[in-house]
Amino acid sequence: MKIAVYAVKYKGDWNLRLSVDIRVDMTWWLGRDKEQENTVERWVLLGDELPLSWAVSLCERFKELANMERWGNQQWWEYTLAQLKNELVLESSNGEGMILSGGVENICIWDCRQGWVSRTTHGNKEWETIGVVRSIQNMNLFTGVDGLDLESLTRQANELTQLLAGRQLLVPEAEALLAEAVPDLEHTWRSAAQLAYLQGRLSFAAGLAPTPRARWSAARRHELRCNRCGSGKVHRTSCASCGRKACAYCETCLALGRSRECSLLLRGTAKPAMPLAAQVAPAANLDRWGLSPAQRAAAEAALRFLAAPPGEGRKSSRPEGQWQRARQLFWRSMLGRQNAGAAATHGSTLAGNGQSSPKSGEPAWGIASRCLPDSAAERFLLWAVTGAGKTEMMFPLLQHVLERGGTALVATPRRDVVLELAPRLAVAFPQVSMVTLYGGSAERWQRGQLTLATTHQLLRYRQAFDLVVIDEIDAFPFHNDPMLAFAARAVCKREGKFIYLSATPPRPLQKEASRGQLPHAKVPVRFHRHPLPVPIRLDTAPVHHWLQKSQLPVSFIQRLCVSIQRGAQIFLFVTRISHIQGLVELLIRQLPDIPIAGTSSQDEERTAKVQLFRATEIRVLVTTTILERGVTVPRSDVYVLDADSSLFDEASLVQMAGRAGRSKDDPFGSVVFISPQWTSGQKRAIKQIKHMNALARKKGYLN
Repeated sequence: MKIAVYAVKYKGDWNLRLSVDIRVDMTWWLGRDKEQENTVERWVLLGDELPLSWAVSLCERFKELANMERWGNQQWWEYTLAQLKNELVLESSNGEGMILSGGVENICIWDCRQGWVSRTTHGNKEWETIGVVRSIQNMNLFTGVDGLDLESLTRQANELTQLLAGRQLLVPEAEALLAEAVPDLEHTWRSAAQLAYLQGRLSFAAGLAPTPRARWSAARRHELRCNRCGSGKVHRTSCASCGRKACAYCETCLALGRSRECSLLLRGTAKPAMPLAAQVAPAANLDRWGLSPAQRAAAEAALRFLAAPPGEGRKSSRPEGQWQRARQLFWRSMLGRQNAGAAATHGSTLAGNGQSSPKSGEPAWGIASRCLPDSAAERFLLWAVTGAGKTEMMFPLLQHVLERGGTALVATPRRDVVLELAPRLAVAFPQVSMVTLYGGSAERWQRGQLTLATTHQLLRYRQAFDLVVIDEIDAFPFHNDPMLAFAARAVCKREGKFIYLSATPPRPLQKEASRGQLPHAKVPVRFHRHPLPVPIRLDTAPVHHWLQKSQLPVSFIQRLCVSIQRGAQIFLFVTRISHIQGLVELLIRQLPDIPIAGTSSQDEERTAKVQLFRATEIRVLVTTTILERGVTVPRSDVYVLDADSSLFDEASLVQMAGRAGRSKDDPFGSVVFISPQWTSGQKRAIKQIKHMNALARKKGYLN
């Protein structure tokens, strides 16, 4: 995409601005009452068709120099070339000459005393554009300035900012939103967007931009990162949209549409944060949810966290490291500058609605910050064992925010969990508008007070929610995915709060909690108030030896028969999909009277087999970690084969063990880790389970 960029001197200071409709800017800055104080002193169009990334770079690097108000076309042209030197060199190295068409003739200058003062040439003719509105490159660029319907434009800007509040969308996404919500704006949104940008209610960013770096950083100067997902994985190609031969795009978030250097990212401003609560929910509100003593204690701790003023949640934490504290202060100051208030209106007829232009001195690219390395929002960890009822504990937290008019987001890594949670939340909060978002969702452009979404959908939001609940923060695909972590940090308002739900928090979070740096509550017992089954170890050869010899170990079969005889449903977890079919055949040969099946992520009949397993029509199910979470089957025993594999970390082992003992009718299911080696992952998993049992016993939660 190409865009206009201009310099303006207002209230004694110079600024650079972007424009998707220069007519709006001319009316905003120049169409004012001549008797009005604080009028624009000078206005300079540097180019009406610059590649967006170059225009953003110009604005970002802009520094006011002496005597700028006296510069003519040549000085401004030389300044533009100097600022874009690196971009021009890079473009030339990819086989393309300069694409700044028009050159010095493309500069237009307006002065408050003289009017249009540029001397320009076109063809064999030369003239001065004093008192005349004329474009050098495009003869009708400025036509229609006087024909703008100001009343209609203001109304459209209001509609657009309402729709984009808390969102960040590329142009195709914004047009899809408008086609559904306000069809009349789908093809005429540029004028409304430009007015909202000048009013400070909308910001423009390039899809990709140089990574912000400290002065001492060794990062390359031209390293790019995606402004939507934060990824640095980019690829360069020629681009018909901006005319460059080396326009980069992000390879990480392609599934949501291509984010390029020249892609315009529209970012709506956040709505005001919800009012602070003076107190936590009364006991009657908690009674409504029927929580167990352990659940209630954790919910009360989380509610105190939500009710605390900003910063209170950190006061009880131990001091952070010097560098970490300095880094947070730096980013907060940067975000504070970018979110600075608007200046007073300057008499433009477009400002008649009381809105104002961004503050003089603010970067022209508005609030288009490169990334959000450290969200100012505070965090709380709700560490609950598998089967503890995390969803039930979430309800009073959502109630606290929703009753105060706030917005809440529940994000989970998997679509099936979204579909399972949606009806439960609808029943719990029947009067609240709710939106359910996942790949292919029909509600993707709708807005609700409560949003339930897969984590990938968060990339379309920015500072939109007062409360963000991240469920299963340690689960695939959220775990170890910087893109989704970036998205989660970006969607919470600066005054908002995070709640992390997990039975197996990542080790960094565990360490923060143990050091007092992360407020948290532990729920060490399940709703039936019995201890968690502690895994035992069975020493055998690796599974691939079983398959090579076509023989199952006697100790394994003996243990398996004990589970079968007691009527248990048996999970057999393996590391590799390729092992499933061979194991199923060996088991059927050994246990011909027992219904046995296998399934994995590649099995199209997986859902049907799980249903048959729940109905006890399948007694032994050989599977991968695809079923380590979110599956509750009464009277289950768990066998983890090759438990020493690097594919099974502490969290996976705890989650798989958590399939056993979930039913109140059979709280003492058995868990067996089968492997030739005793690894640290197995030891840590058992240690964590024993620790939770000991904590539950200490607090009197066990029957």
